[in-house]
Amino acid sequence: MPSGLIPFPFHLFSFHHPSLSRNPSHTDLRGEQREIMLSVLALTSVVLLGIASQTTAIVVYTSWERHALVGTDVRLSCSFFSWQWTSPDVTFSWHYRPDGAKEAISIFHYAGGIPYVDTKGPFRDRMEFVGNPSRRDGSILLKNVDFADNGTFTCDAKNPPDIAGSPSHVRLLVFEKVPVQAGVITGAIIGVVLGLLILIVAIYYLMRFLVARRVFSLSMSKHGRKGKGKEGSQQKQALAVTDPAKLKAAASEKKKQESRREKK
Repeated sequence: MPSGLIPFPFHLFSFHHPSLSRNPSHTDLRGEQREIMLSVLALTSVVLLGIASQTTAIVVYTSWERHALVGTDVRLSCSFFSWQWTSPDVTFSWHYRPDGAKEAISIFHYAGGIPYVDTKGPFRDRMEFVGNPSRRDGSILLKNVDFADNGTFTCDAKNPPDIAGSPSHVRLLVFEKVPVQAGVITGAIIGVVLGLLILIVAIYYLMRFLVARRVFSLSMSKHGRKGKGKEGSQQKQALAVTDPAKLKAAASEKKKQESRREKK
């Protein structure tokens, strides 16, 4: 049997009805189905127990990178995931390796409900335990950070009996001014592009509105001229109806002008 697997008592699931033993010619279909289902359940339980026993490694989480300004405080978070209940013997350990150094030094340890802070290292009087072990939190707070604090911090956690697992690392970068994040630059570029698109769309619809307004005014002016011509002809017809003498005089005058032209 592979290591880590728990032996299962298969003999508890062997069902033999007394009537079947006395008379093997009669089979109980329901009993056979029940025996098959229980056998499958037993095999599934063994597989699951074997998988669980092989995947109980503790997983430690920290940030990938932390930024801080000179003279400010920075929190380095550390937590873990474990299949086991949170043990009263849970432990947290922090190590620090400065930039350019080859070896790391121990700066913090939590065990037995008591936090132990290094009193001789680079963070003496500048480090505080701010975690909550009952909630699987082993965070520390670094105070008044400086450029010399740049480096890699490593957090390791143990939750007995779950002690197998790898520590997690977080890099601290201290700046005089907070550097512009790549996400901020990307967001600014996206904002500018969206602003230009909105401006182009607004100009397009404004031009359409102005063109439509110009066409409408021109069509209204043409209709106005036609209306005035119709009104003049209507005025002439009304004058002829109201004053026939003037209409006759105008007709005779027109004939005289035509006769003069013919004589010439």
